Amino acid sequence: MNAEGEADDGSAVRARLDLGYDGGGFHGWARQPGRRTVQGELEAALTVLFARQAPAPGVTVAGRTDVGVHATGQVAHVDLSEAQLRRLASARGGRLDRAAAIVSLARRLNGIAGRKGDVRVHRSAEAPPGFDARFGALWRRYEYRIADRIESQDPRSRGMTLWRPQELDLDAMQEAADGLLGLHDFASFCRPRPEATTIRTLQSFSWTREPDGVLVARLQADAFCHSMVRALVGACVAVGEGRLAPRRVAGLRDEARRTSEFAVLPAHGLTLVEVGYPPDEELAARAERTRARRALDD
Repeated sequence: MNAEGEADDGSAVRARLDLGYDGGGFHGWARQPGRRTVQGELEAALTVLFARQAPAPGVTVAGRTDVGVHATGQVAHVDLSEAQLRRLASARGGRLDRAAAIVSLARRLNGIAGRKGDVRVHRSAEAPPGFDARFGALWRRYEYRIADRIESQDPRSRGMTLWRPQELDLDAMQEAADGLLGLHDFASFCRPRPEATTIRTLQSFSWTREPDGVLVARLQADAFCHSMVRALVGACVAVGEGRLAPRRVAGLRDEARRTSEFAVLPAHGLTLVEVGYPPDEELAARAERTRARRALDD
């Protein structure tokens, strides 16, 4: 986007979308031919909405979630032309209320893509200058839910909570999590992708037992590699079951290679809950730095 808040590709304005979805019915975020994905549903809805103002905008997301992963705090952006803005709201006296038009986008998308109820745009708003949902993000935060007690295994939440047959050692798992923090090569916990880096900064990793008895892992990093969260949580669960020593988890990380000493956990217990961004005046610089780093990584 340029200094006036207009997208560089000639579109009139960038809109930020805050959304959530139940990942159980989707084959991940990224569009794939013949498969239902979150991006595919949203972009199909935009195509319907802007059928007379083609081409419809694409959707850029903060973090592409895997098959079956949920989100309550996902962030995306779309670039809208003036014609598309006018489609969203009628102009009066030759002037367009741009902000009101963009606010209405959430309702319009929910009326098309949200009919099944498993994806919902919570809000849409005009993005500040320099905003980029993907490259501007400072961190992503995930939660993983595990019901390791019979009384906490609520069938109503089975689609977002992993059930385990034995109670886990919370203190041991927290000890293992503490040893993973910081800037490291997490290749041991990532599904490899050609030319992609596995160096990440794990900013926080905590375990708590909620009032309903469910264990919740909360992880925050500048970015996560493919399957990284589920692998980190799986290693801690192996510790909680007594199959790994807490210190062994950091040792596996330092070996920087895949291992069979723990299992990568299923996707349905994982939820993207929040994406963090810098102050508005720092957005453009942050996005530029991240783009440059990704170009070197990839």
